[in-house]
Amino acid sequence: MAYVVIARWTAREGEEGAVAAALGEMIEPSRAEPGNLAYQVHRDPENPRRFVIYERYVDEAAYAAHAASDHFQRHAVGDALDRLASREREFLAAWDGEGAG
Repeated sequence: MAYVVIARWTAREGEEGAVAAALGEMIEPSRAEPGNLAYQVHRDPENPRRFVIYERYVDEAAYAAHAASDHFQRHAVGDALDRLASREREFLAAWDGEGAG
């Protein structure tokens, strides 16, 4: 069952360029991970400090592998996260409509 992560990052004032650069370094290696189904970075056109990252993995274990990856540890943990004013994450599992109501 697919596992989705929606991350909302807001860079500290003056750090938006560095956060954008770190995210830019994350895109291709994240998309190349065996368990990754989608990795899309969005930036708020009205507030360039705000980023939303949509991530979709084959399962939760694939997300855990992403979080442990060299590129995540280097560019997110070792760089971008310290430049954020706020960070929120949602973790969702794909739902097939069973059990509705």
